[in-house]
Amino acid sequence: QVQLVESGGGLVQAGDSLRVSCAASGRDFSALAMGWFRQAPGKEREFVAGIDRSTSRTYYTDYADFVKGRFTMSMDNAKNTVYLQMNNLKPEDTGVYYCAARRRGRTASDPKMYDYWGQGTQVTVSS
Repeated sequence: QVQLVESGGGLVQAGDSLRVSCAASGRDFSALAMGWFRQAPGKEREFVAGIDRSTSRTYYTDYADFVKGRFTMSMDNAKNTVYLQMNNLKPEDTGVYYCAARRRGRTASDPKMYDYWGQGTQVTVSS
């Protein structure tokens, strides 16, 4: 089992930056593929970013087109934590941000590929 706990959400203005975190416990963290998803009211959950270890020393990251150049996902194995640094936030980035972990395979954009989910953290961007 893997437990995921997100933190760092909040209310910000358009153009501001925010970093959300996801702390994992219960399993070899470095072996997990991780993802960030978000869900706005009345909309389906959508992929934001993903990360996994492509080699013992390098990471592979993937981003949705609508966050490329603005968001950065990173992994700190010493802290069993992944981060999502969000810059130049827009009102359309508003939603509940969820962290997800996958036991096997690479990071993926399909939420059905993930085995574990956190409870989510609210991000609200005002115009």
